[in-house]
Amino acid sequence: MILPVAAVVTLLASTACGGGQEGGGGDSGGTQSITVGAIPIVDVAPLHLGLDQGIFEKHGIDLEIKNTTGGAQAVPSVVSGEFDFAFGNITSIMVGRDNDLPLTIVANGVTSTGEQGNDFGAVVVPEGSDITDAKGLEDSTIAVNNLKNIGDTTVRNSVRKAGGDSDTIEFVELPFPEMPAALERGDVDAAWLVEPFLTSALNNGATEVASNFVDAHKNLSVAYYFTTEQVVAQDPELVDNFTAAIEESMTYADEHPDEVRRILGEYTEIEPEVIEQIRLPRWPNGYNQESAQAVGELLVHDGVVEDQPDMDKLFK
Repeated sequence: MILPVAAVVTLLASTACGGGQEGGGGDSGGTQSITVGAIPIVDVAPLHLGLDQGIFEKHGIDLEIKNTTGGAQAVPSVVSGEFDFAFGNITSIMVGRDNDLPLTIVANGVTSTGEQGNDFGAVVVPEGSDITDAKGLEDSTIAVNNLKNIGDTTVRNSVRKAGGDSDTIEFVELPFPEMPAALERGDVDAAWLVEPFLTSALNNGATEVASNFVDAHKNLSVAYYFTTEQVVAQDPELVDNFTAAIEESMTYADEHPDEVRRILGEYTEIEPEVIEQIRLPRWPNGYNQESAQAVGELLVHDGVVEDQPDMDKLFK
């Protein structure tokens, strides 16, 4: 991910905390308006449930959710002050820190199920493929949604753990919705997919050959909610209120899977029958620095970042 570092840092220096305060935080009885950027996928169901259930309001927050296309859009939007907080995968956040962007993680976002063959992300091959396991992905062409990001980084690791040569893989960048058709046409040998595209591909005859998130770390926190160091310094009460609200929302989502599936029908375009079939991730509270450390080591190994991120600076 190539970011206009000088430009966004200049914007950051000239932009105050983006949240429009209305009578202070939750403890003072008023509400504070904030904007959170989030890609409209299964992973952010707690955010939408928290709004739906009045959890953010209870914590003094008037929440507006703005859709993003992913971390590549969310990171500069947070740095510029367009978003107060955003949801992004751990790799995008680490790459941003490696580019000297002052990003700070304030809450967990979404976590792997930790179950081989039953996670919300996986590498699949088309029906009839000769590839039967991760080692067989050597010398193949694999679709990922972004190059040098969480997908190809964890897929390479899965191949290496299976005894294969990850350097022989050619990664092709494709949007998730286009991957199942590309598989069926034979444009790629395999694809890394997340829900709901994973279930759709499996329903059409694809075969799962690697649980790349689980291979990277059994309790891999794939994504987090983050803001900037400036927001943390200028409005620590807001950050605390947001963290408390999203953590309560994640607990609610974990305990009410039926509510997760209901809310998915309101903010995504997933077909109802697929919503009932998809594999849900986990939404535990708290930071998992051990899993972040594991991803950082993979990024350094693959040359995506120069140095292992400083965990004390990465997490609030």
